[in-house]
Amino acid sequence: MVSGERTGAFTLVCSSKEEAIRVMSQVKILVRPMISSPPIHGARIAARILADNSLREQWLKDVKGMADRIISMRSHLRDMLMMEGSTRNWQHIVDQIGMFCFTGISPEQVERLIKDFSIYLTKDGRISVAGITTSNVAYLARALHIVTQ
Repeated sequence: MVSGERTGAFTLVCSSKEEAIRVMSQVKILVRPMISSPPIHGARIAARILADNSLREQWLKDVKGMADRIISMRSHLRDMLMMEGSTRNWQHIVDQIGMFCFTGISPEQVERLIKDFSIYLTKDGRISVAGITTSNVAYLARALHIVTQ
């Protein structure tokens, strides 16, 4: 183990359920100290960035750029849906904030997006706005329009 870092995976195959129960009790004892010591690498990077004014300014600029891109993709998706001729109200796409968007489509419509268009999203219709790009937004809008007609 690298101190303060989680690396790798541990797999164990036992010959019986009883053996697996016994082994698992021992593994839990061994793993506990590792679980109680979370990784520190990310915290060190964040501390360095926040302590250096130049790095902090660059980080804030980068975060703003990412947020602005997500806002822009939300607007593009809504606009493209309107251009497709959708009569649905898609305003909620731009009204929501963050990296994900609840589309409001049904589980059946989600299944069609997956099966017919290879567009993957959660069963409740949540999409990753961060995954929308200028290269795929028109395809997504067209597919959403088709499955919601």
